[in-house]
Amino acid sequence: MTNVTVQNSGGESASPSRYRDLRILVILSALMSFASISTDLYLPAMPTIANDLHAAHGRIEFTLSGFLIGFSLGQLFWGPIGDRYGRRIPIAIGMGLFMLGAAGCALAHSIEQMVGWRVVQAAGACAGPVLARAMVRDLYTRERSAQMLSTLFLFMAVAPLAGPILGGQILAISSWQAIFWTMAGLGFLALFGTFALPETLSSSARNEGAFAAIFSGYFKLLFNPRIMGYAIASTFYYGGFYAFIAGTPFVYIEYFHISPQAYGLLFGVNILGVMSANFINSKLVAKLGCESLFHAGSAMAAIAGIMMALNAYLGWFGLAGIAIPFFFYAAMNGFIVANSVAGALAEVTRNAGMCSSLIGAMQYGSGIFSAALVGWLNDGTPWTMSSMIGLCSIGCLIASLLLKRRYAGS
Repeated sequence: MTNVTVQNSGGESASPSRYRDLRILVILSALMSFASISTDLYLPAMPTIANDLHAAHGRIEFTLSGFLIGFSLGQLFWGPIGDRYGRRIPIAIGMGLFMLGAAGCALAHSIEQMVGWRVVQAAGACAGPVLARAMVRDLYTRERSAQMLSTLFLFMAVAPLAGPILGGQILAISSWQAIFWTMAGLGFLALFGTFALPETLSSSARNEGAFAAIFSGYFKLLFNPRIMGYAIASTFYYGGFYAFIAGTPFVYIEYFHISPQAYGLLFGVNILGVMSANFINSKLVAKLGCESLFHAGSAMAAIAGIMMALNAYLGWFGLAGIAIPFFFYAAMNGFIVANSVAGALAEVTRNAGMCSSLIGAMQYGSGIFSAALVGWLNDGTPWTMSSMIGLCSIGCLIASLLLKRRYAGS
């Protein structure tokens, strides 16, 4: 790992120690993990929560959709705030909201209450990922930021790997409420960790304009075709990923009759694929460039998504016909997400927080619709979830091809 280079207002740089580099990476990885912590930890408990709260069939998925609403819209707020006031203080405030929302979920007595508290939880949780990505942009150039984002995703993959496993074990020895109290405790640890982070945005680089003018910057980003090409492709990819997250607790546990504990292990296998691809990406991006790896990942994700949908429709290979193709779809996270974020952020010289917010809002916003559709259209088979993933994979590929065609001819 090379030393972090922090640019200050005068163009000078300082090279912190290797220990400081590692400390920053670990804390940023933890902050970027809060989307996974907030979703994956309670997945094995979703059927139990639905029974305890007397939720009608398909309504428990609204706890995921509610979270994604807060997570996507909240990012649009935190990015400009971080560009104006720096990165650390908004992250700390966000962690406080996250803990409040997690406690509210643990105390909820109805599905409606839980959905509401999930929105609060998400509004705080999203401050960490959006500003952590902006901090990487503060510190690194394009190819190096893609490499560092892959390293961060490699570290942060521990959360979705351990989340369902830990959630299943907590459910086995305690209750689903204990899962949300565990989330609150993790939020407290992250809050403590923010005090060890340096402030990466110098005073001279902050956006001091009026908030109306600051938020109007989103419209400029929306009309940047290169930023939007990366953002739309990764948005479709995330839509497929959240269709899987919303659908698998019922497909795996209720349709294929595996235990919540086995579900956690089976879910964790996918994260090993994500970790492996991120490791490979971090090694190849300096040689091949983030754009070529992004396009390759989009193509492979489309193949995996289409195969998964076909297997579900034709009933081929049972559980393996669903789990194996999705393993390869999930692994492409390592090539699609880090490289698309790095490519988009390389297009801005200021307002990295705003650009990061827009990308994140689109990515997680897609999950609002895909998770809700999986719940609404659920026919009791793997087809609804798998077809949604197949359609999203095709959308990701089309956006990637349009981006590639545009800049091949430019």
